[in-house]
Amino acid sequence: MRNEFYNDFDFERVEESKRQGDYRAPFQIDRDRIIHSSEFRRLQGKTQVFLSGEYDYYRTRLTHSIEVAQVGRSICSYLIWKEDAPFNEKYFVNPDLVEASCLAHDLGHPPFGHAGERILHELMLPYGGFEGNAQTLRLITEIFFRTGNARRGIKPTRAFLDSVLKYKIPFSDFDETPSNHFIYDYQKKYIDFVFGGKKPPENLDLNEFKSIECQIMDWADDTAYAINDIADSISGRFITIKQLDKWQKENEADLNKADCEALEKIKRWIKESVFKSKLSSEIGDFIHAISIKERATFMDDLTNRYKYELVIDDEIKRLAALYKKVSFDIVFQSPQIFQMEFKGRHLLSSIFSALKENYVTAIKPPRLLPDFTDSLLRNEPDETGRARIVCDYVSGMTDHYAVRTYKRLYDPDFISFSDLI
Repeated sequence: MRNEFYNDFDFERVEESKRQGDYRAPFQIDRDRIIHSSEFRRLQGKTQVFLSGEYDYYRTRLTHSIEVAQVGRSICSYLIWKEDAPFNEKYFVNPDLVEASCLAHDLGHPPFGHAGERILHELMLPYGGFEGNAQTLRLITEIFFRTGNARRGIKPTRAFLDSVLKYKIPFSDFDETPSNHFIYDYQKKYIDFVFGGKKPPENLDLNEFKSIECQIMDWADDTAYAINDIADSISGRFITIKQLDKWQKENEADLNKADCEALEKIKRWIKESVFKSKLSSEIGDFIHAISIKERATFMDDLTNRYKYELVIDDEIKRLAALYKKVSFDIVFQSPQIFQMEFKGRHLLSSIFSALKENYVTAIKPPRLLPDFTDSLLRNEPDETGRARIVCDYVSGMTDHYAVRTYKRLYDPDFISFSDLI
C-alpha cells in the first residue's frame, strides 16, 4: 500500500543511484547505508557523557543513537494511533525515514563530546568553522564511502537529507561568528536542493524551519539524553541524593512545585534502587506529550513534510529542561568531566597542529597519515580544502584512537604501527 504522505519529490536523491530493481523502499536504503558503515560503528568509541570505555554499562554515542531511533519510531507509531492527529494507515510519517535520521544524527560529532566539537570549531575558524551537524551533512553527502582514490556520500534521498538538517544557515550568513548551529558555507547547495530551488521567505528563520521528520528526531534526541544522562549519572554515582539535596537548595528560587516533586521522586527512586526502570518508563510520558499542529509553508505545493509542527506539552518540556540542567550543573560542571574535557582539548589541538603544519599551511615530505588520507591532502590544491580534510580525519576519530594518535606523534616511549592503515 502506497503511503500518500510522500511523493517523487521526497524520493529524489542528491545523486541518482545506478542500482536497479532493489526490493527495499528508498528510505530503507538510506537507513541500511547508515547502519552498515564504519562511521556508524565508530560511535561506540565516542563519548556521550563519560569517556568511552571507563565503565561497561553506560551509554556511548552508538547506544544513544540506537535509543533515539527507538523513540523516533515509537513517536511515528503513536502519531498514527493518536485519534486527533491527521495521520492514518495510508498517510503517515515513515518510521524507516525517522529511524535513519535518528541513527545518523550524531555521525559528525568528534571524539570527547562537546569539548571536542568546541576545540575543532576554534581550530577551524579561519577555514569556515566546525559544527557536528554540518559534519553529519558532509558525511552523508560527500565523504561516507571511498571509491578508488576519492570519496563520496550515500546519495541520500531529499527527505532523508532534510530530516538531519536541524540547522540550515551558512556560517558566513551570521552577523557575528557563530559558536554552533550552522552549516558550512559551501553546503548551501544542499539547502537549495532540499527546497527544490524555491527561495524561502526573507523573514523565515531557517534554523527553526524543520521537516516533521527532523522535528521528531530532535524530540527523540531530547527525550533520550534528558532521561538517560540522568540514569547514567546516577549509576556512575555522579548524582546522589546528597548532591540533589544540595542542588535543590541552591536553585530553590528557580524551581516550581512540579520541579520539586520531580526531584523528590528521583531521590526516592535512588533510595529504593529502582531509578533505571522508573526513568526508562518516563520515555513513554515524553512520547505521549506530543501533538500535531498544522501550518502553511512555502513548501506545501511540493511536499507534505513541512505542513505539520510537533508541539510538546509545556510540563514535559519543562521536565526535560530540569533534567538537562541537573545533569549539566552536577555532572558536566564536575572536576572529573572538566579534566576529561581539558585532556580532550589538548589531544585534539595537538594532533590538529601537527597535521596542519605538515599538510595545510605547507605540504611537507613526512607522511604522517594513512595512505588514502595522505593522498587526498597532497592532491588538494586549496589550503581551506586541506584543512577541511584534516578536520574530517580528526573528527572521525574515536576517543581511544585520538589518544593513540597523540601518543604516536608526541610520546617517545610509545610505538604502535598496527592501526595506522
